[in-house]
Amino acid sequence: MSDLGGILVALITPFTANGTQIDAPALETHINRLVAAGIHGLVPGGSTGEFTALSISERKQLTELCVKYAAGRVPVIAGIGALSTADTVDLAAHAASAGAAALMVVPPFYDAVSVTELHELLSAIHSASNLPLVYYHIPSASGTNLTPDQIADLRSVGVKYLKDTSGNAPALTDLLFSKHEHITAFNGWDTLTFYGLAAGAKGSVWGATNIIPEASSALWEAIAVQGDLKRGREIWSKIFPICKFLESHNYAAAVKTGMELRGWPTGGLRKPFKMLGEKERKELAGLLRDAGIEVVA
Repeated sequence: MSDLGGILVALITPFTANGTQIDAPALETHINRLVAAGIHGLVPGGSTGEFTALSISERKQLTELCVKYAAGRVPVIAGIGALSTADTVDLAAHAASAGAAALMVVPPFYDAVSVTELHELLSAIHSASNLPLVYYHIPSASGTNLTPDQIADLRSVGVKYLKDTSGNAPALTDLLFSKHEHITAFNGWDTLTFYGLAAGAKGSVWGATNIIPEASSALWEAIAVQGDLKRGREIWSKIFPICKFLESHNYAAAVKTGMELRGWPTGGLRKPFKMLGEKERKELAGLLRDAGIEVVA
């Protein structure tokens, strides 16, 4: 497998109208839309994908559907984080058999694990799957906050990549410049996307791309491919207000609301969560229009 990189979409999970099932046709349409816009990979089963609202069987179904609909055009990095080692290993082994290219692992997110416990968990996942791991560093949700040195040490238990959703730009810089031989760091904090790419991140795991796939690909092309920071800043000046808005609300709700504004059905969120209210919806619609994105709903 070639190395992961580029714009990796933190994928939503579309539901049927009553929220009881994953909407497979809507998922296929959305994946085709994203691939056509030039994105480089799919990351289902993460925070944006509402993985905590899915059953184990649904999470397996989601991975299978994404691999099927990606059809080898882009890699699928399956989110498999769970509250127990048994469930996480089960999801890991299944994702490997389903054809995932890599696994994204968030540590248990109620009681924080120790570094030793985390190493044991990741080692078990790697042994069960034989796939490269993406460590999902999101201290605000997991309670596990690792230093750059501790993150680099995860290489010994199968971690090749990092999704950095710490919001800590100096730590990301340390990983990009000092620890790059140990781990490949991807930015995973929306409002740091421009900085992360300009600083040399090999990619971004990005939920906003569900709404703005064209602009996301254009930003990558300008900064990472062409090295054109002036053009990148022009694109980012339009994207940044959208990213700032998303981070200021329930993230999955804001992303799905943005997709609905573009006329792309999502089925909403599973209860107790809801889509954004009318006031927030109007604000997001204005930000999208300001960025030159057509709002149809």
